[in-house]
Amino acid sequence: MKYVQFGKTDSRISRISFGCWEMGGTMWEHSGDEANIKAVHLALDEGINSFDTAEAYGDGHSEEVLGKAIKGRRKDLFLATKVAKKNLSPADLKKALTASLKRLGTDYVDLYYIHWPNPEIPLEETMAELVKNQKEGLIRHIGVSNFDMPLLNEAMKTGRIEAVQNEYSLLHRGIEKELLPFCIEHSIAVMSYSSIAKGILTGAFHFGGSKLKDTDFRASRRLFLPAHLEAEAELLEVMKKIADSQHISCGQLALAWLFHQKGFSSALVGTQSEKHFLENIKAVEAVLSPGDLSVLDKVSAKVIAIIDGQ
Repeated sequence: MKYVQFGKTDSRISRISFGCWEMGGTMWEHSGDEANIKAVHLALDEGINSFDTAEAYGDGHSEEVLGKAIKGRRKDLFLATKVAKKNLSPADLKKALTASLKRLGTDYVDLYYIHWPNPEIPLEETMAELVKNQKEGLIRHIGVSNFDMPLLNEAMKTGRIEAVQNEYSLLHRGIEKELLPFCIEHSIAVMSYSSIAKGILTGAFHFGGSKLKDTDFRASRRLFLPAHLEAEAELLEVMKKIADSQHISCGQLALAWLFHQKGFSSALVGTQSEKHFLENIKAVEAVLSPGDLSVLDKVSAKVIAIIDGQ
């Protein structure tokens, strides 16, 4: 595993973070708590020290499972969770944080995110409560997720934001215009979710013959619409060509591309498959040439423009 400095802190986090959304169940098919606990242990053994969950994942179930999995190994990891949009008032936030700490079996978290902004609750009040809990030692660092540039600027007026977590991949590059340059300038860690576009960038839906069940929540998501899957084929063809030349998979290539982006810190990857997990972590070893990166950049931008225009 490879590691990177976390923001302005003296902590170092693995370039792949273990995303715990799937272990909460609900929207995802669930392989069972014991299997997920085993997956966390495998991740730790493979050198991953960054784990990301949220109170919203399975209404706290993801936190409970992760708490059981890390019992006795808390000191080995950098633990992040998130407060839900509905709990951003100061009183509700404190209750939510207390409940998350209990489920996780710890007396502090390394990183506590605002999961989604809530325009009905003043951000200044939320940030003030986060700073208060930071001073009390319940959270070490404050992060924001799904924030745009104006909201990030507003949040920074009250306290230091150490991490930004937004959707980022070869099919979703909105942060590159303003957020990413700002984070580079201010030494803010940049974390990605949907790092392989919920499976599209593995090639499973273009080369593997995979099809979503009607009950799969992804079926109605933007990138999975039939016209968009068709548009994405050009990018996947280019990815497969480069991946084959590197003797890696398309999914590994998608992650490797992220690791080659200036200012990028860690990719959240969630899977309940041991095979896919072990494959994903090898992406940190891939080295892409300037030519490969240039081709991926151009074709990715072209495909995103087509999708945005449909």
